[in-house]
Amino acid sequence: MELLIITGMSGAGKSTALRATEDLGYFCVDNMPPMLLSTFYDLCLKSNDKKMQKCAVVVDIRSATVFKDLYDDLRKVAEQGKKFKILFLDAKSDVLITRYKETRRSHPLADNFEDRSVEKSVRLEQQLLNVVKAHADYIIDTSSMSMKQLRSRITGLFSIDSMDAMKITCMSFGFKYGIPLEADVVFDVRCLPNPYYIPELKNLTGLDAVVRDYVMREEVSGQFLDKLLSLLDLSIPLYQREGKSELVLGIGCTGGKHRSVTIAGYVHNHLIDSGYPSAISHRDINKP
Repeated sequence: MELLIITGMSGAGKSTALRATEDLGYFCVDNMPPMLLSTFYDLCLKSNDKKMQKCAVVVDIRSATVFKDLYDDLRKVAEQGKKFKILFLDAKSDVLITRYKETRRSHPLADNFEDRSVEKSVRLEQQLLNVVKAHADYIIDTSSMSMKQLRSRITGLFSIDSMDAMKITCMSFGFKYGIPLEADVVFDVRCLPNPYYIPELKNLTGLDAVVRDYVMREEVSGQFLDKLLSLLDLSIPLYQREGKSELVLGIGCTGGKHRSVTIAGYVHNHLIDSGYPSAISHRDINKP
């Protein structure tokens, strides 16, 4: 029996995440009251329907009157020996506020304030969710993600049968757009040859062979990659031993289109060849 609890900030993409898990074969339930988690787990465990042996549920602030007890409810479920994982979706405050203003939706906590301020509601929600976020197995920051990218990230994380395996995500990004908040380790590859200044390569990406060849054309590039892969070969088993559920490797260059995409691809392929459940994500590849 696998139970994935999806929670996090309102407007951060929980509905998209739930639909993505449903496409992966999970039995999905939206807006479940926290106190029903244990009962739901027992029902799924006893069910003869194989579809209910792999479940994903959204538990969020819409159950505002009981949500403050969520962590206590989760702790009780864990003490009963019932296994589950928590996926927490987050985003920067200004991004969440903008999303609400663009959709003209009312925040679930707006009734707590006379002026129904979205900004105040977001701050209150962050306070209420701090403890749950601290105990989450997976944290995804969707501030810079499209819905398509989020779905791809979810697929990379949960398309693997065993939830006990540590998932590794190789995420290329551009430093000009900010370091991914969920990155556990960040590698700066701005020291490698930059195709941006070559007119015929500028508008291509690290997904193109000619760009990869340019980045790796110097001997030092190969040496850099070899050292990076050796470090990962040493450190990944140590992270596994510590019981991490996910390891996010951030690989950044200036714009997130050429060097970072190239190196992320090599790292991803190396991890797959080494038997690790690796997924790849290019956060900023389509940005200007």
